[in-house]
Amino acid sequence: MRGDDVTIFAYMQILLPTYFRICKDAAVKAQLLDLPRPYLVFLGEDGDLPFAKTAFGLRDWAPGLCLGELVCPGAKLSIGLRPLKPRDAHALGARSVVIGVANIGGLLKETWIQPLLECLEAGLDIISGMHGRLDSTTVLKTAAQRHGRRLIDVRTPPPNIPIATGRKRSGKRLLTVGTDCALGKKYTALCLEREFRKRGVDADFRATGQTGILIAGSGIPIDAVVADFVAGAAEILSPDAAESHWDVVEGQGSIFHPAYAGVTLGLLHGTQPDVIVLCHQAGRERIMGLEEFRTPDIAEAIELTLSLARRTNPKVHCAGVSLNTSHLSAAAARTVLAEHSTVLQLPVADPMRGGDELARLVEACLAY
Repeated sequence: MRGDDVTIFAYMQILLPTYFRICKDAAVKAQLLDLPRPYLVFLGEDGDLPFAKTAFGLRDWAPGLCLGELVCPGAKLSIGLRPLKPRDAHALGARSVVIGVANIGGLLKETWIQPLLECLEAGLDIISGMHGRLDSTTVLKTAAQRHGRRLIDVRTPPPNIPIATGRKRSGKRLLTVGTDCALGKKYTALCLEREFRKRGVDADFRATGQTGILIAGSGIPIDAVVADFVAGAAEILSPDAAESHWDVVEGQGSIFHPAYAGVTLGLLHGTQPDVIVLCHQAGRERIMGLEEFRTPDIAEAIELTLSLARRTNPKVHCAGVSLNTSHLSAAAARTVLAEHSTVLQLPVADPMRGGDELARLVEACLAY
């Protein structure tokens, strides 16, 4: 090694640890969001309901933060919240309207503009989790400035995210993973965190998507992070903790998804999970939206996920399976759960149904 190379190497040894510390400190502070609550939930127009995952998530997991729902004029859709006009919602205490729809492409529809303008005029900030930024719509930006309101894009990662170090961190981590997208990873993580706390276990839900962030009030939108820094963001999201503490991390995408496998792998390596819970929807045989690709067999999915996860945590194991049976009757669901558990020799539960199956899954998670 030449003299100049030795000098550069020495400087790197001194400066890099400081660089990583500064970046991580800044990012940790940035992940705590100042979100104006409670919310009025905007559902859009007829036809938007299938894309209202954010609205349903808020209704199911943060009902105390949702004062009501708002739709476009003439629309006949609802998620079961009381309908409110913007001024009525503000009078009842609402401080923002949340766009509860994440449509294909992630851009505002022209038909949404007028209801959102009425929200600004009524004194409500606007919160969006879509890819398109609110201030790119000139009429909303101008109106927000005129009324002194904020346009808040939660799908904005914090600055100064470092690359991952792979360093082993203290505390315990659970990551929900899946055979596909949109089948229950967030709901499973939220349910497990709640069950851990019921048992007196110190646990935190770590949000990685816009809906989870709106529920928790903090997190990092992993799918908006530049690819090189996804694993680093996951390290920030689940920092050193007490040995008995659990971070329950919301999974994203699937390592089997032709479009989203990259973000899933970065999250898997950066989280360094001690435990994974594999999520699947009973009966789903094809990747949603890309039907030419099959979903993997559950056992196949567990095996490959563990193999990849061992890169940063050789001791990782699968505690069990979260099976979405929402489309089945109660009796049929219990039968399917029992059949899968027998075949896989693992606890298999639908967290939203609870019961003995969920208790066995939780116990297996905490047995690490």
